[in-house]
Amino acid sequence: MAGLVNNLLMLFLVFQNSCLGFRSPLAVFKRYKDTTRSVSNECLGSSRPVISLGLSDFALDIRMPGVTPKQSDTYLCMSVPLLVDDEAYVVDFKPHASMDTVHHMLLFGCNEPSSTENYWDCDEGTCKDKSNILYAWARNAPPTRLPKGVGFRVGGETGSKYFVLQVHYGDISAFRDKHKDCSGVTLHLTHQKQPLIAGMYLMMSVNTVIPPGEKVVDADIACHYKRFPMHLFAYRVHTHRLGKVVSGYRVRNGQWTLIGRQSPQLPQAFYPVEHPVDVRFDDILAARCVFSGEGRATETHIGGTANDEMCNFYIMYYMEAKHAVSYMTCTQNANPEMFRSIPQEANIPISVKSDMLMMTHEHHEENKDADKSSLLQQPKREEEEVLDQDFHLEEVVDWPGLDLKLGQVSGLALDPENNLVIFHRGDHVWDENSFDSKFVYQQRGLGPIEQDTILVLNPSNAQLLHSTGKNLFYLPHGLSIDKNGNYWVTDVALHQVFKLGADAAEPLLILGTALQPGSDKNHFCQPTDVAVDPTTGSIYVSDGYCNSRIAQFSPKGLYIKQWGEETSLDGARPGQFRIPHSLALIPSFSELCVADRENGRIQCFRLETGEFVREIKHKSFGRELFAVSYVPGGLLFAVNGMPYPGETEPVQGFVMNFSTGEIIDTFSPVRKTFEMPHDVVASEDKTVFVGDVHARAVWKFTSTEKMEHRSVKKAGIEVQEVKETIIKTRLKNNPESTEPLKKEEKQHLIRQASTGVSFVLITTLLIIPVLVLLAILLFIRWRKTTVYGADAEHKLDSSSGRILGRLRGKGGGGLNLGNFFASHKGYSRKGFDRLSTEGSDQEKDDDDDGTDSEEEYSAPPPPPAPSSS
Repeated sequence: MAGLVNNLLMLFLVFQNSCLGFRSPLAVFKRYKDTTRSVSNECLGSSRPVISLGLSDFALDIRMPGVTPKQSDTYLCMSVPLLVDDEAYVVDFKPHASMDTVHHMLLFGCNEPSSTENYWDCDEGTCKDKSNILYAWARNAPPTRLPKGVGFRVGGETGSKYFVLQVHYGDISAFRDKHKDCSGVTLHLTHQKQPLIAGMYLMMSVNTVIPPGEKVVDADIACHYKRFPMHLFAYRVHTHRLGKVVSGYRVRNGQWTLIGRQSPQLPQAFYPVEHPVDVRFDDILAARCVFSGEGRATETHIGGTANDEMCNFYIMYYMEAKHAVSYMTCTQNANPEMFRSIPQEANIPISVKSDMLMMTHEHHEENKDADKSSLLQQPKREEEEVLDQDFHLEEVVDWPGLDLKLGQVSGLALDPENNLVIFHRGDHVWDENSFDSKFVYQQRGLGPIEQDTILVLNPSNAQLLHSTGKNLFYLPHGLSIDKNGNYWVTDVALHQVFKLGADAAEPLLILGTALQPGSDKNHFCQPTDVAVDPTTGSIYVSDGYCNSRIAQFSPKGLYIKQWGEETSLDGARPGQFRIPHSLALIPSFSELCVADRENGRIQCFRLETGEFVREIKHKSFGRELFAVSYVPGGLLFAVNGMPYPGETEPVQGFVMNFSTGEIIDTFSPVRKTFEMPHDVVASEDKTVFVGDVHARAVWKFTSTEKMEHRSVKKAGIEVQEVKETIIKTRLKNNPESTEPLKKEEKQHLIRQASTGVSFVLITTLLIIPVLVLLAILLFIRWRKTTVYGADAEHKLDSSSGRILGRLRGKGGGGLNLGNFFASHKGYSRKGFDRLSTEGSDQEKDDDDDGTDSEEEYSAPPPPPAPSSS
């Protein structure tokens, strides 16, 4: 009986491996997971098998379930669950694809795919949550092998639960026979704990322009590395047709060390780093792509089509497991001057044999006469949305919040209903007389603030909805709101942290000892802010003006741990603070980011351990960074302080990409000016509020995307005028962005086309019966003129004139067909304003294929207070 079973099993395996001639190199035997998804017979056996490779190892075969793309440049996605609950490690990848049918593949790890279907159009996205690139393949690249003891961590409590495969079918001429495609990749996984965790670092240019006919054009990328050490073991380059050579380097103390250099016209595999390269804190990672614009008649921009270009340098690295970060990006050039000393090899193209070029390009011949206008309607991919944040914040000038009678505004937050909550100091002021040299509050005789210090406002019209907090506080400072709507506040005079119910007159929880500064687990010294983890309920306190630490407490207020120290005299190091002033908790990344005020930077730490993750610092911050706020979707908001004498950095707000730290936008008010912006809070729709302690005001800002949508909806035909106004505003803030904005204008008009067409159809259907009526009236008029003479004609003229007059009145200012069709004429897409940090290989061929000077005065820190239990 056992022999019969074995024979049947072997027969089944042979049948399975016949799919399109693919044979799994890892198939020892296969165990299939029950599934309700239907699979093409041609791909039977290649749909989600788990392949046992021993007691602790197994393989996962991830294949497209027999698909036939119907048009070129189709992106299809499918997902595979990890199928095991325990933590596992990917240690090997083996691709199953041919460039005859597949342009490229990307493999992502995430916890929630964008669809539960058997497969789906990637226009719906890849993942609903944060996704990481695990693997990339193109141009018949060979398998990628990881070093021994290194793996991508998946599953368990922190790793990805799903793999999402994205396949780009460039030219579908290979599918003329209607066959089913089963392309994919086989993963080798192990349950054995790997001491070193792999990750992906993507360097990418987003703003390169290649002039037509230009022989040599360089695209340079450079970022300071601000994390724990990583070790580089593989690299991959990527451009389109104009790329000649791509080189990557580590720069340390002015010395350039080669990571890798390759022609992007060769198979785009991950090549091994020949000599071990480690990257430490404050090293610089630099890359250069060399292009030639010869043969092009127009400018070439960074974009997703074959006639656009890309400049990508991928690095595979590993880190110690306790410090591991799975994905990092760099999209800026932090030091253009340094590229004057780049090694000469980076400027020398790598020769590629003609037969190799023919092989890699045979299915992607450039068609200069292709109609580019259709590309304008190509929807964005999920991966592109990470950096597709091209907007500018403008003050909402009709918001009445500036007219509120407030004290010094110290804290802002949004409650679960998205109402704006303000924490202010009423008639109390923090000045040089507020504290003695030991940070003991000196104005207790004033009593607590008699006004309500917590105000809840309608964010649309600033109408007061609710107020509380009278007779509780002396000098309010930080404010945050937990997922249950409780208020968490700090008072620098009382040296305490309070938890308040939205309607409670008394605090629900108090941390610290009233009016007693200190630095142990029962005392704070002028605590500045508080954040609450929505998952665990853990409480994090930034402490403060006279301490340099972050303290963590349990949901019930029990001390757990602390981290941080004073800044060294020789400069600020990771984990050192000079007034940790504001907190932003990022649940999806399990990170806590701190506005390190007097060091003019943002530091991010792991919630579980307090370990330093990275630093975000820009010259435009100046010496002080007061507040930081995060919103889901990957945006970080911040405000800085007034420049010191002789310095020029203006006081303003910043919008940053959280993943890269790149500044996307800056903003400042029109009415009044920022004096000392003290806190910032933002909602997911990019509405931002800024509170100012000196100006005693709250400003509201919103993105021009949102404002222009409202204007278009209101004005209808005046779309063009609205767009011109917005473009002028953006150019005023960014004079170098003329060309991308012109493209954006065109794209917006194209997006309005479908609405315009619907309007034309409806208008036509309404006009037809009117025309019939006019024809009848004209016929009657003619008959009566003939029979009754001029008198009857006069009467008809009068009545028909009234009808025509009403029709003209309706038509005045209506749809202009000339303008409608003119908006489509001569459109061509040259590239994207911003590009993906993840799906950067998504080509689309367009052929067939100082302190708060008065009120926030502080002195040197006190000696530690004696511990009290």
